[in-house]
Amino acid sequence: MMKNQISVKALRGFHAIVETGSVTAAASILGMTQPAVSRLLAQLEEMIGFELFYRDHGRLVPTQDGMLMFEEVELSLNTLERVNSVVRDICEYRCGHLKLVSPPSFTEAVLPDIVAAFSQRFPRVRLTIESPTSEIAKSMIASRAVDGGFLRVPLDRADLSCAPVVTSDTVCVLSGSHALARSGGLTPALLRGQPLILLGQGTVSRACIESAFVQGGVRPMVQIEAHTVSAACAFAARGLGIALVNGLLAQAYLRNGLVTRPFTPALPNEYAFVTSALSAPTRLAAAFLDEARRHLAASPTCTM
Repeated sequence: MMKNQISVKALRGFHAIVETGSVTAAASILGMTQPAVSRLLAQLEEMIGFELFYRDHGRLVPTQDGMLMFEEVELSLNTLERVNSVVRDICEYRCGHLKLVSPPSFTEAVLPDIVAAFSQRFPRVRLTIESPTSEIAKSMIASRAVDGGFLRVPLDRADLSCAPVVTSDTVCVLSGSHALARSGGLTPALLRGQPLILLGQGTVSRACIESAFVQGGVRPMVQIEAHTVSAACAFAARGLGIALVNGLLAQAYLRNGLVTRPFTPALPNEYAFVTSALSAPTRLAAAFLDEARRHLAASPTCTM
């Protein structure tokens, strides 16, 4: 009965001797001295309790037992090499699957450039990006069903960790031919009686906008309620009203003569990269966050 585990080094030495037919050639392949390889073989045979080679005038000829062992050793070393290859791929981001969540408008307006840069750096990493409701997204992150995601803060949940990534102000999006487009900035008073396009009820941004109008003593005339920033801007481009939306997200949809004007009072929109508080972010999630910060730091419409 063996008292100790056979070392991988000893197995590699045995395998090299069988393949080359001599200790000298095996030593050359392994980058070892001939006496060192001889000692490995002697120690291995002593440990297992049977001879692996016949000694025939200086030549080493594998015994029947030695050939049986060689077949298994070759399979094991090949498996070990595959494991080492996978480990190298993981370490160097040559494989993996990153799963994220993000609001629809953030996904459409902000993430494409970040994903493009990330995929260029790590072309063999697969990405899945979902856009569930805010509450479902929080639960998915907390339970680690996904690696992380971009959410508006604050979240007020102890099971989530937040890393701030970007803040941008609410702006008014309107046609460049609109009379108010000549204003340097728009207030609730200036928007009195103007048809407005707001994101749907129940969102944090909607509540902040309505509060600003209440404090300004103005009742907003909500003409259209939209679900995404892209839809709100599309309606504004048709002259159906003035959209009040996140300035960063609006940048992707400023076409067909649309312009933005600051909204006063300032209503910041803060986003964070959110992960589960139960464990540290995965290596892929951390790499994606770094890429996002690099991209957003260069944006003129937001602050970090």
